[in-house]
Amino acid sequence: MSVRELVVLGTASQVPTRRRNHNGYLLRWDGEGLLFDPGEGTQRQMTHAGVSATEITRICVSHFHGDHSLGLAGVIQRINGDGVPHPVRAHYPASGQVYFERLRYATAYQERAVIEEHPVREDGVLDAGERFTLSAARLSHPVESFGYRLVEPDGRRMLPRRLAAAGIRGAEVRRLQQEGELRGVRLEEMSEERPGQRFAFVMDTRLCDGVYTLAQGCDLLVIEATFLDEDAALAERYGHLTAGEAGAVAARCGVRHLVLTHFSQRYPDPAPLGAQARAAGFTGELTVAEDLDRIPVPRRP
Repeated sequence: MSVRELVVLGTASQVPTRRRNHNGYLLRWDGEGLLFDPGEGTQRQMTHAGVSATEITRICVSHFHGDHSLGLAGVIQRINGDGVPHPVRAHYPASGQVYFERLRYATAYQERAVIEEHPVREDGVLDAGERFTLSAARLSHPVESFGYRLVEPDGRRMLPRRLAAAGIRGAEVRRLQQEGELRGVRLEEMSEERPGQRFAFVMDTRLCDGVYTLAQGCDLLVIEATFLDEDAALAERYGHLTAGEAGAVAARCGVRHLVLTHFSQRYPDPAPLGAQARAAGFTGELTVAEDLDRIPVPRRP
Protein backbone atom coordinates (compact mmCIF):
# COMPACT_ATOMS: atom_id res chain seq x y z
CA MET A 1 0.00 0.00 0.00
CA SER A 2 1.43 3.36 -1.01
CA VAL A 3 2.10 5.96 1.69
CA ARG A 4 2.30 9.68 1.10
CA GLU A 5 2.92 11.73 4.22
CA LEU A 6 5.17 14.38 5.70
CA VAL A 7 7.06 13.53 8.89
CA VAL A 8 8.09 16.72 10.69
CA LEU A 9 11.43 16.26 12.43
CA GLY A 10 12.03 19.87 13.49
CA THR A 11 10.34 23.26 13.26
CA ALA A 12 12.69 25.84 14.81
CA SER A 13 14.53 28.59 12.99
CA GLN A 14 18.11 29.58 13.83
CA VAL A 15 17.98 28.61 17.53
CA PRO A 16 16.35 25.36 18.73
CA THR A 17 14.13 25.53 21.80
CA ARG A 18 13.03 23.08 24.48
CA ARG A 19 10.06 22.11 22.28
CA ARG A 20 11.46 22.59 18.80
CA ASN A 21 14.44 20.97 17.12
CA HIS A 22 16.25 22.50 14.18
CA ASN A 23 14.65 21.88 10.79
CA GLY A 24 14.12 18.46 9.28
CA TYR A 25 11.30 17.05 7.14
CA LEU A 26 10.89 13.62 5.57
CA LEU A 27 8.40 13.25 2.73
CA ARG A 28 7.31 9.65 2.27
CA TRP A 29 6.09 9.30 -1.29
CA ASP A 30 5.19 5.71 -2.13
CA GLY A 31 8.55 3.95 -2.12
CA GLU A 32 10.72 7.06 -1.84
CA GLY A 33 11.83 9.12 1.14
CA LEU A 34 12.91 12.70 0.54
CA LEU A 35 14.72 14.30 3.47
CA PHE A 36 14.57 18.10 3.36
CA ASP A 37 16.92 20.45 5.24
CA PRO A 38 18.38 18.18 7.92
CA GLY A 39 19.41 20.53 10.72
CA GLU A 40 21.36 19.68 13.85
CA GLY A 41 19.77 16.82 15.79
CA THR A 42 17.99 15.26 12.81
CA GLN A 43 19.36 11.78 13.56
CA ARG A 44 17.82 11.77 17.03
CA GLN A 45 14.54 13.14 15.74
CA MET A 46 14.46 10.35 13.17
CA THR A 47 14.67 7.85 16.01
CA HIS A 48 11.82 9.52 17.89
CA ALA A 49 9.72 9.58 14.70
CA GLY A 50 10.43 5.97 13.75
CA VAL A 51 12.27 6.94 10.57
CA SER A 52 15.14 4.70 9.47
CA ALA A 53 18.11 5.70 7.34
CA THR A 54 17.13 3.08 4.77
CA GLU A 55 13.98 5.09 4.00
CA ILE A 56 16.00 8.01 2.67
CA THR A 57 16.38 8.01 -1.11
CA ARG A 58 17.06 11.73 -1.58
CA ILE A 59 18.37 14.63 0.46
CA CYS A 60 17.28 18.12 -0.59
CA VAL A 61 19.01 21.12 1.00
CA SER A 62 17.53 24.56 0.40
CA HIS A 63 20.62 26.51 1.51
CA PHE A 64 23.70 26.30 3.70
CA HIS A 65 22.73 28.07 6.88
CA GLY A 66 23.38 25.84 9.87
CA ASP A 67 19.79 25.32 10.97
CA HIS A 68 19.09 23.74 7.58
CA SER A 69 22.25 21.71 7.01
CA LEU A 70 24.35 20.97 10.11
CA GLY A 71 22.61 17.61 10.46
CA LEU A 72 24.00 16.48 7.11
CA ALA A 73 27.19 15.16 8.67
CA GLY A 74 25.37 12.82 11.03
CA VAL A 75 22.71 11.76 8.52
CA ILE A 76 25.27 10.89 5.84
CA GLN A 77 27.36 8.93 8.32
CA ARG A 78 24.21 7.15 9.51
CA ILE A 79 23.37 6.21 5.92
CA ASN A 80 26.84 4.74 5.56
CA GLY A 81 26.89 3.13 8.99
CA ASP A 82 23.59 1.38 8.29
CA GLY A 83 24.83 0.28 4.87
CA VAL A 84 21.88 1.71 2.97
CA PRO A 85 21.78 -0.49 -0.15
CA HIS A 86 20.43 2.02 -2.65
CA PRO A 87 22.08 5.20 -3.94
CA VAL A 88 20.99 8.39 -2.16
CA ARG A 89 20.78 11.48 -4.35
CA ALA A 90 21.74 14.78 -2.76
CA HIS A 91 20.42 18.06 -4.18
CA TYR A 92 21.81 21.38 -2.86
CA PRO A 93 22.87 24.80 -4.18
CA ALA A 94 25.97 24.46 -6.31
CA SER A 95 27.41 27.60 -4.73
CA GLY A 96 27.57 25.66 -1.43
CA GLN A 97 29.64 22.77 -2.78
CA VAL A 98 32.45 23.47 -0.32
CA TYR A 99 30.01 23.32 2.61
CA PHE A 100 28.48 20.08 1.38
CA GLU A 101 31.92 18.49 1.13
CA ARG A 102 32.94 19.73 4.58
CA LEU A 103 29.78 18.27 6.10
CA ARG A 104 30.00 15.03 4.15
CA TYR A 105 33.56 14.47 5.34
CA ALA A 106 33.38 16.22 8.71
CA THR A 107 34.97 13.25 10.51
CA ALA A 108 36.50 9.89 9.70
CA TYR A 109 34.12 7.04 8.85
CA GLN A 110 33.87 4.10 6.50
CA GLU A 111 31.95 4.83 3.30
CA ARG A 112 29.63 1.90 2.67
CA ALA A 113 26.84 3.65 0.78
CA VAL A 114 26.59 5.61 -2.46
CA ILE A 115 25.84 9.33 -2.12
CA GLU A 116 25.26 10.87 -5.54
CA GLU A 117 25.93 14.61 -5.62
CA HIS A 118 23.55 16.65 -7.78
CA PRO A 119 24.28 20.34 -7.17
CA VAL A 120 21.52 22.74 -8.26
CA ARG A 121 22.70 25.58 -10.48
CA GLU A 122 19.48 27.03 -11.88
CA ASP A 123 15.71 26.82 -11.90
CA GLY A 124 14.16 23.82 -13.60
CA VAL A 125 13.71 20.07 -13.55
CA LEU A 126 16.18 18.09 -11.45
CA ASP A 127 14.82 14.63 -12.16
CA ALA A 128 11.85 13.22 -14.06
CA GLY A 129 10.71 9.66 -13.42
CA GLU A 130 7.59 7.54 -13.45
CA ARG A 131 6.61 8.47 -9.88
CA PHE A 132 7.24 12.22 -9.99
CA THR A 133 9.15 15.13 -11.43
CA LEU A 134 11.35 17.01 -8.98
CA SER A 135 12.18 20.62 -9.81
CA ALA A 136 13.79 23.60 -8.10
CA ALA A 137 13.22 27.35 -8.09
CA ARG A 138 15.50 30.08 -6.81
CA LEU A 139 14.37 31.98 -3.71
CA SER A 140 15.42 35.34 -2.15
CA HIS A 141 17.69 34.98 0.89
CA PRO A 142 21.08 36.44 1.91
CA VAL A 143 22.73 33.22 0.67
CA GLU A 144 21.72 31.27 -2.42
CA SER A 145 18.59 29.29 -1.65
CA PHE A 146 16.32 27.00 -3.66
CA GLY A 147 12.87 25.61 -3.01
CA TYR A 148 11.74 22.21 -4.27
CA ARG A 149 8.56 21.05 -5.98
CA LEU A 150 7.39 17.49 -6.60
CA VAL A 151 4.70 16.78 -9.19
CA GLU A 152 3.11 13.41 -9.89
CA PRO A 153 2.33 12.76 -13.58
CA ASP A 154 -1.31 13.22 -14.53
CA GLY A 155 -3.24 10.01 -14.96
CA ARG A 156 -6.75 8.74 -15.54
CA ARG A 157 -9.43 7.60 -13.12
CA MET A 158 -11.51 4.62 -14.26
CA LEU A 159 -15.30 4.98 -14.11
CA PRO A 160 -16.86 1.76 -12.76
CA ARG A 161 -20.39 2.41 -14.07
CA ARG A 162 -19.20 2.92 -17.63
CA LEU A 163 -16.95 -0.12 -17.42
CA ALA A 164 -19.86 -2.25 -16.20
CA ALA A 165 -22.15 -0.95 -18.95
CA ALA A 166 -19.51 -1.85 -21.54
CA GLY A 167 -19.01 -5.31 -20.03
CA ILE A 168 -15.39 -4.68 -19.19
CA ARG A 169 -14.26 -6.25 -15.93
CA GLY A 170 -11.36 -7.92 -14.13
CA ALA A 171 -8.16 -8.29 -16.12
CA GLU A 172 -9.77 -6.53 -19.08
CA VAL A 173 -9.64 -3.23 -17.20
CA ARG A 174 -5.87 -3.47 -16.93
CA ARG A 175 -5.62 -4.41 -20.60
CA LEU A 176 -7.70 -1.36 -21.55
CA GLN A 177 -5.41 0.86 -19.45
CA GLN A 178 -2.30 -0.59 -21.08
CA GLU A 179 -3.49 -0.71 -24.69
CA GLY A 180 -5.82 2.29 -24.77
CA GLU A 181 -8.60 0.38 -26.60
CA LEU A 182 -10.47 -2.88 -26.14
CA ARG A 183 -13.17 -4.28 -28.46
CA GLY A 184 -13.69 -0.85 -29.97
CA VAL A 185 -13.99 0.85 -26.58
CA ARG A 186 -11.45 3.61 -25.97
CA LEU A 187 -9.82 4.35 -22.62
CA GLU A 188 -11.00 7.97 -22.79
CA GLU A 189 -14.62 6.80 -22.83
CA MET A 190 -14.21 4.70 -19.68
CA SER A 191 -12.18 7.16 -17.59
CA GLU A 192 -11.61 10.79 -16.69
CA GLU A 193 -8.49 12.86 -16.15
CA ARG A 194 -6.88 12.57 -12.71
CA PRO A 195 -4.44 15.40 -11.98
CA GLY A 196 -1.22 14.30 -10.32
CA GLN A 197 -0.62 15.34 -6.73
CA ARG A 198 1.74 18.21 -5.99
CA PHE A 199 4.02 19.04 -3.08
CA ALA A 200 6.34 21.99 -2.47
CA PHE A 201 8.97 22.88 0.10
CA VAL A 202 9.64 26.61 0.50
CA MET A 203 12.14 27.64 3.13
CA ASP A 204 14.07 30.80 3.92
CA THR A 205 13.02 33.50 1.49
CA ARG A 206 11.41 36.85 1.00
CA LEU A 207 8.40 37.02 -1.31
CA CYS A 208 9.62 36.45 -4.86
CA ASP A 209 8.51 34.81 -8.11
CA GLY A 210 10.01 31.49 -7.05
CA VAL A 211 7.68 31.24 -4.06
CA TYR A 212 4.60 31.41 -6.30
CA THR A 213 6.07 29.07 -8.91
CA LEU A 214 6.68 26.42 -6.26
CA ALA A 215 3.35 26.81 -4.45
CA GLN A 216 1.02 26.88 -7.45
CA GLY A 217 -1.75 24.28 -7.19
CA CYS A 218 -0.10 22.30 -4.39
CA ASP A 219 -1.95 19.63 -2.47
CA LEU A 220 0.57 20.07 0.36
CA LEU A 221 2.75 23.16 0.81
CA VAL A 222 5.43 23.30 3.52
CA ILE A 223 6.48 26.91 3.93
CA GLU A 224 8.40 29.00 6.39
CA ALA A 225 6.51 31.47 8.59
CA THR A 226 9.40 32.78 10.67
CA PHE A 227 7.81 36.05 11.78
CA LEU A 228 4.46 37.54 12.74
CA ASP A 229 3.17 40.26 10.43
CA GLU A 230 4.02 43.00 12.93
CA ASP A 231 7.68 42.00 12.52
CA ALA A 232 7.60 42.33 8.73
CA ALA A 233 10.58 44.70 8.73
CA LEU A 234 12.70 42.00 10.40
CA ALA A 235 11.46 39.44 7.91
CA GLU A 236 12.47 41.61 4.98
CA ARG A 237 15.86 42.41 6.50
CA TYR A 238 16.80 38.78 7.14
CA GLY A 239 15.16 37.26 4.07
CA HIS A 240 12.10 35.56 5.54
CA LEU A 241 8.31 35.38 5.24
CA THR A 242 5.68 36.41 7.75
CA ALA A 243 2.76 34.14 8.55
CA GLY A 244 0.39 36.47 6.72
CA GLU A 245 2.56 36.40 3.61
CA ALA A 246 2.65 32.59 3.71
CA GLY A 247 -1.14 32.46 4.06
CA ALA A 248 -1.65 34.90 1.20
CA VAL A 249 0.63 32.86 -1.07
CA ALA A 250 -1.31 29.70 -0.27
CA ALA A 251 -4.64 31.41 -0.93
CA ARG A 252 -3.50 32.90 -4.24
CA CYS A 253 -1.97 29.61 -5.43
CA GLY A 254 -4.93 27.36 -4.55
CA VAL A 255 -3.08 25.27 -1.95
CA ARG A 256 -5.20 22.56 -0.34
CA HIS A 257 -3.18 21.94 2.85
CA LEU A 258 -0.80 24.57 4.21
CA VAL A 259 1.93 23.62 6.70
CA LEU A 260 3.58 26.54 8.51
CA THR A 261 6.98 25.95 10.10
CA HIS A 262 10.45 27.45 10.85
CA PHE A 263 9.27 29.60 13.75
CA SER A 264 11.40 32.22 15.47
CA GLN A 265 12.23 31.45 19.09
CA ARG A 266 10.75 34.84 20.01
CA TYR A 267 7.25 33.28 19.74
CA PRO A 268 6.70 30.65 22.46
CA ASP A 269 3.09 30.22 21.29
CA PRO A 270 2.79 29.71 17.50
CA ALA A 271 -1.03 29.96 17.44
CA PRO A 272 -1.02 33.63 16.31
CA LEU A 273 0.99 32.62 13.24
CA GLY A 274 -1.83 30.34 12.15
CA ALA A 275 -4.39 33.05 12.87
CA GLN A 276 -2.51 35.50 10.67
CA ALA A 277 -2.35 32.99 7.81
CA ARG A 278 -6.14 32.67 8.07
CA ALA A 279 -6.60 36.44 8.21
CA ALA A 280 -4.63 36.71 4.96
CA GLY A 281 -7.36 34.74 3.20
CA PHE A 282 -6.33 31.09 3.35
CA THR A 283 -9.37 28.84 3.85
CA GLY A 284 -7.94 25.38 3.18
CA GLU A 285 -6.59 22.88 5.67
CA LEU A 286 -3.95 24.44 7.93
CA THR A 287 -1.30 22.91 10.20
CA VAL A 288 0.93 24.96 12.47
CA ALA A 289 3.63 22.33 12.63
CA GLU A 290 4.95 20.71 15.79
CA ASP A 291 7.97 18.44 15.99
CA LEU A 292 7.12 14.81 15.16
CA ASP A 293 3.83 15.65 13.43
CA ARG A 294 2.80 13.22 10.70
CA ILE A 295 0.78 14.98 8.02
CA PRO A 296 -0.80 12.96 5.20
CA VAL A 297 -0.84 14.31 1.67
CA PRO A 298 -4.54 15.15 1.08
CA ARG A 299 -6.57 12.61 -0.82
CA ARG A 300 -7.48 13.57 -4.34
CA PRO A 301 -10.89 15.27 -4.64
